[in-house]
Amino acid sequence: MEGLLDMKKILKTLFFVFLLLFTSIVWGKTKTMKVLQFNIWQEGTMVDGGFEAIVDEIVRSDADFVMLSEVRNYKNTQFCDRITEALKKRGEIYYSFFSNDSGLLSRYPLMDSITVFPLENDRGSVYKAIAKIKKREIAIYTCHLDYRNCAYYDVLGYDGSTWKKREPVTIVDSILYLNRLSVRDDAIALFIAEAEKDKKAGRLIFLGGDFNEPSHLDWTEATKNLWDHRGAVVPWDVSVMLEKAGYKDVYRVIFPDPITHQGLHSHLIIN
Repeated sequence: MEGLLDMKKILKTLFFVFLLLFTSIVWGKTKTMKVLQFNIWQEGTMVDGGFEAIVDEIVRSDADFVMLSEVRNYKNTQFCDRITEALKKRGEIYYSFFSNDSGLLSRYPLMDSITVFPLENDRGSVYKAIAKIKKREIAIYTCHLDYRNCAYYDVLGYDGSTWKKREPVTIVDSILYLNRLSVRDDAIALFIAEAEKDKKAGRLIFLGGDFNEPSHLDWTEATKNLWDHRGAVVPWDVSVMLEKAGYKDVYRVIFPDPITHQGLHSHLIIN
């Protein structure tokens, strides 16, 4: 019980790290759809009672769709099967499919699911599922992007792959060079290409995940001297790619001012 309480305390204290956004989107006049993006910190194994706390948070959120990051399927188990079974015991019915690294739960039966960016050498993943609410099809994407070459650490004075202390990198071209050593942009390019099919099919598109990269909407002229940005105004690749493709950062739609509402590197994107 003490371990479970500790996990709840951590989740509340670090809410902005693990739980990006719980948002409601009005569906006509009768349907509210709730979407949750949740980094579950190595399936909750990092603290006592972690798995049970994950179940508690999903139940509390009452989300229609849950995008999960850090799904590991430890000890030859299937995490999404375990979590849906645990939720079922709490009276909450969710559907899912087998995945690694990132996962997805849906209150609605899934019409299809595919791997968009295959997990390779733990360099990130993107999965897609299609569900239908009434007559509208929804394309839900879940991702956990490459955790290596996280150049915002280099700005802070730590190596973006080893996290060892180093001299801070403040020149934008150098920051972007280090950032592009990752494969986050490759994963998002595949997402954008796949989602074009959903646009043509008239589907509502959501992308949620731990991007391991900030948004350019947070590293602006107004914030360059805040939060150890060290004067840098950075057009971070992934968020710029998504914006150019017509996607909106839900957090920035709801909270447009990056000074009053600081953004981090998990995201929920809608088209």
